[in-house]
Amino acid sequence: MTKAPSPPSDLAADVAIVGGGMVGMTLAAALGSAGVSVAIIDAQAPAAMTAAAFDGRSSAVAFGSKQVLAGIGAWAGMVAEAQPILDIRVSDGTATGGVSRLFLHYDHRDLAAGDARTDAPPFGFIVENRVVRRALLQRLAELPAVTHAAPARVDSVERRDDAAVLRLDDGRSVSARLAVAADGRNSPVRAAAGIKTTEWAYAQTGIVCTVAHQRPHGGVAHEHFLPAGPFAMLPMVDDDGIHRSSIVWTEQRELAPAMMALDGAAFAAEIERRFGPSLGRLRPIGGRFAYPLTLVHAERYVDHRLALLGDAAHAIHPIAGQGLNLGLRDVAALAEAIVDAQRLGLDIGDGLALERYQRWRRFDNLVLMAVTDGMNRLFSNNVAPVRLVRDLGLAAVNRVPPLKRLFMRHAMGMVGDLPRLARGERL
Repeated sequence: MTKAPSPPSDLAADVAIVGGGMVGMTLAAALGSAGVSVAIIDAQAPAAMTAAAFDGRSSAVAFGSKQVLAGIGAWAGMVAEAQPILDIRVSDGTATGGVSRLFLHYDHRDLAAGDARTDAPPFGFIVENRVVRRALLQRLAELPAVTHAAPARVDSVERRDDAAVLRLDDGRSVSARLAVAADGRNSPVRAAAGIKTTEWAYAQTGIVCTVAHQRPHGGVAHEHFLPAGPFAMLPMVDDDGIHRSSIVWTEQRELAPAMMALDGAAFAAEIERRFGPSLGRLRPIGGRFAYPLTLVHAERYVDHRLALLGDAAHAIHPIAGQGLNLGLRDVAALAEAIVDAQRLGLDIGDGLALERYQRWRRFDNLVLMAVTDGMNRLFSNNVAPVRLVRDLGLAAVNRVPPLKRLFMRHAMGMVGDLPRLARGERL
């Protein structure tokens, strides 16, 4: 007689994280490194998440976010494939390829201490998302306090007085003192909790791909504003001698399908028409990906035994490449609130610890959300008087060193009330 398989075992942890993307895994590694037991549940199999076809994007990891990844022990697994951003050049242009003579240029050496200009860190790094995921998966596998349930789906979350109980589609349950929703901008956990959002869709689509180019990029990140939206050329590490950059191309929503359907030569010609000849001839390599652009903001980040993290709490326009960085600052703040509460013998799912996290992160997220939305609206047009005003604004910032240095430090994620991990300190 064949013996029936045993039912899967239920799990218990201090924190249950729903969503195993880059932000969810970073929180799991942060807490697991500090001895907090974690169960992380994700619908995707880990092997699928590191495939190039799963996500062709690269992310801008600001210097402060690099500090977070280093503090949790994951940076070493991605540093060899992380391209330092040494300069940032912001320019205005037209859809026909014209470029304003007024621009804004950030040089990382301008933030060096003293006059030597040799000890300034880069603004950040460009890293392929699959590389970040691979390093985080490796780190989670090293942490005995972390249980990674994947692939698995959460059917329901019951938040009791003393615990949050998650029911999984494989029959298991996960009991935790705190549930964290890191399940994206359309978060089912957030919706089930009745947390409302403010949201709207931009009339824009983000097109992402990798291009090879003739000339080296020199570690310069370009943000070129066009009437349809920002066009970013982000430097990547060379691949076997091939110079590479990641394209983040914001296009009008109705035109994006036609651009995606172009053959390789025509697609490259459209990129060159928008970016210009400074890197020589371009050719797309790998896949192309298109994403609708939306703004989402939750009316609150916490509820009884529940915290929202990353895109589940806020999703912003990709202008300036700050989406992942906001999520990683969420991680650093929530991890610190949880660890400090646990060390004091407090209930980590209690409203006091969670309210500290919400106060800490809500203002920063709202400010950057307003800034990115405003910049997109200001620059995504071809109205001559408006174009003149914004060009003069870029030139003015470029000529005022104290203001310019403030903006540079903001780009590095080193402004404001930073959590310990973002400051390079132990959690």
